[in-house]
Amino acid sequence: MNTCDHDQQRRKLIFATSAVGGLGAAVTLLPFAASLLPSQRALGAGAPVEVDIDKLRPGQMMTIEWRGKPVWIVHRTPAMLAGLERLDGQLADPHSERRMEPDDCRNPQRSMTPEIFVAVGICTHLGCSPNEKFSPGAESAIDANWPGGFFCPCHGSTFDLAGRVFRNKPAPDNLEIPPHRYLSSSRLIIGEAPKA
Repeated sequence: MNTCDHDQQRRKLIFATSAVGGLGAAVTLLPFAASLLPSQRALGAGAPVEVDIDKLRPGQMMTIEWRGKPVWIVHRTPAMLAGLERLDGQLADPHSERRMEPDDCRNPQRSMTPEIFVAVGICTHLGCSPNEKFSPGAESAIDANWPGGFFCPCHGSTFDLAGRVFRNKPAPDNLEIPPHRYLSSSRLIIGEAPKA
C-alpha cells in the first residue's frame, strides 16, 4: 500500500468520524435547544384574548386576564364621562404625554369609544393592583377631593375613570392601556392592535 492510498483512507476516516461526531452533537443539543423555545402554555399566556362585553351595563366593570395581568373593562356612564372633563387641573399627566396607551386611545377618555374603557389593572408605582372601586362613595373618604376612580391601597395612588393618575401621588404614570380592537360592538380582542 503506497502512502497516497494510506493518506486517502485516513482522510476518509477523519471525515466519517467528524460527520458522526457532528451528528451526535446535534442530536445531543436538539433537546436543549427545544427547551429554550416557549412552551404551549407560555405561548397561550401571551395570546390575544377575546372578550364579550354585550352584558356589561353602564356603570359596571369586568376583569379579564391577559398575559398574567388583570385587565379592566369599564362601561362608563354619561355622568362618569362628564366628570373626566373637570379633572385636568388635578392630574399629573392629564393629556397622556408619557404615552401609556395606543395611538387610537390618545384622547381625553383614553379609549377607542368614549363609553368603554380598557386598562391594565396594575399600579405604575410598584406593580400593586389597585382596588376595582370606580365610583364615588365611601371610598371617597380616602381623599375629600377625589371624585372616585381607582385606588391603590399599597401607597395611596389614585386614578380617575380614564386611568389618569392624580398629582402628588406615588404612581409616576397613568394606567397602561393595552393594545386592543373591536371585533363588533359587543366583542373586543385584548392584545391586538386595530387593523389598518
